[in-house]
Amino acid sequence: MARNPERRRLLADAGLRVLAESGARGLTHRAVDTEAGVPTGTASNYFRSRDALLGALGERIMERFAPDDAVLEKYARRKPSRELFIDYLRYIVERTTAQPELTRALIELRLEAVRRPELAESLGATLRGGYRDDVAFHATTGLPGGAFEIALLHYALDGLLLDMLTTSIGADLTPDDAVVAFVDRLVR
Repeated sequence: MARNPERRRLLADAGLRVLAESGARGLTHRAVDTEAGVPTGTASNYFRSRDALLGALGERIMERFAPDDAVLEKYARRKPSRELFIDYLRYIVERTTAQPELTRALIELRLEAVRRPELAESLGATLRGGYRDDVAFHATTGLPGGAFEIALLHYALDGLLLDMLTTSIGADLTPDDAVVAFVDRLVR
């Protein structure tokens, strides 16, 4: 029987809300059904196991975080520069904080992957693919920085997002100040 892709997205989105609000321990097929407002058993029909559900949530996060092609086209018309690189990073921070539940859910998934080898494999593949795509993007757009700098940037942005969307260290620094400093320090 073919599965309805729209219902699958609805269930995955409900699962992300549950994960962001209740953590991995609160994520059950039944909780997803309740959050989605569907009959009990629906989520388990689409995601047969907990690992299948968790893996689908990781994929859905990346779908929802995908950049808007119109924005990328606008940036692509500009000459590669420090300012363009900063604008790209600002756009990443904007996308990942506009839907804070997605970033919190991704943090939860990454923590859960430490305890679940199957999830670590699938989520790791998704994250590594995103990193490779970012490295390729920089190479094709002429933006400064190579694979090493992009890795450092990922680490820095992940820390910034963790601080912005969880308990903060309380530094007197705006996210925009951090983005500009990341670029200036990484690609002198």
